[in-house]
Amino acid sequence: MPVLTRLVPSPVVVDIRPGALDGLSTLLADQRISSSGRLAVAISNGSGAALKGRLSATLPGADWYEVGGGSIDAAVTLADQMRGNRYDAVVALGGGKIIDASKYAAARVGLPLVAVATNLSHDGICSPVATLDNDNGRGSYGVPSPIALVIDLDVVREAPARFVRSGIGDAVSNINAIADWELSHRETGERIDGLAAAMARTAGEAVLRHSGGIGDDDFLTTLAEALVLSGIAMSVSGDSRPASGACHEILHAFDLLFPQRAPAHGEGAGLGAAFAMHLRGAADQAGLIAEVLRRHGLPVLAADIGFTEGEFVEVVRYAPQTRPGRYTILEHLDLSDTEIRDAYADYAKAISS
Repeated sequence: MPVLTRLVPSPVVVDIRPGALDGLSTLLADQRISSSGRLAVAISNGSGAALKGRLSATLPGADWYEVGGGSIDAAVTLADQMRGNRYDAVVALGGGKIIDASKYAAARVGLPLVAVATNLSHDGICSPVATLDNDNGRGSYGVPSPIALVIDLDVVREAPARFVRSGIGDAVSNINAIADWELSHRETGERIDGLAAAMARTAGEAVLRHSGGIGDDDFLTTLAEALVLSGIAMSVSGDSRPASGACHEILHAFDLLFPQRAPAHGEGAGLGAAFAMHLRGAADQAGLIAEVLRRHGLPVLAADIGFTEGEFVEVVRYAPQTRPGRYTILEHLDLSDTEIRDAYADYAKAISS
């Protein structure tokens, strides 16, 4: 019988540890990502700029580009600036916005991307998706996954705590995303990629069940690994399905309806996951997710992020429009405003008891 297998798209190297940043130049040379040292390094004017002085001496052949945020325009500008230079690779040094813009720019000029994450705010650090602001709000663009990923836990600890908390919410939301995928399989026949689902579920459960906190190296390692696994799960499935269900529909509805007040990525995803699990009748899981979110200082109610009950009802009603064709508990139940309001009241009561 033939031996059947498949190639799993993933980084050639993942380096997660304290002090990992100091080994970046060695990693690039040893992995043959850049033997010449000709690199385009994309940085923000925040964490990336602060680390430029530390790295410039070890990357003498690099050109440094300051990226003007996480928009499609900034990504296209970066690509245009790099075009025509004989770089070996693009190094994205910063948070999620810079990494996403750099992923898109690197794809446009045909160069591999090395992601050097300075915070753990969401699973985009290793995903085949770039989420960028555009004229219509925000869009998701398919791109190659990073060829290498470096996460220095010492650098992560220096970032504002809200970034780590956001990553926790994003990782935990995988539990709901997989439940939505399974629901769609039962109701619509949508195919589930078992490997992608297993990776995403394992990532979410690892963070959900870990007793540590954001100041603990073991917990930060678990969170970083979970975000990497989530990104690879999306590469395996070919879309964001393993890590994006009703939780992310709710998150993106916040982004589109209230762009100036929208919560951080993982804050919205975590709250959305807890509420969506309540909607599907999984009271124990909804309660556990809410408990873990609360323990880490993440919101579990709309009021925790400055929204009224009426605004949250508007968000949930609009949420399915953010992912046309995706089937989740929201599409399945197709709730009216009154039903959403009643369900939210039940949810708030349940997680407060």
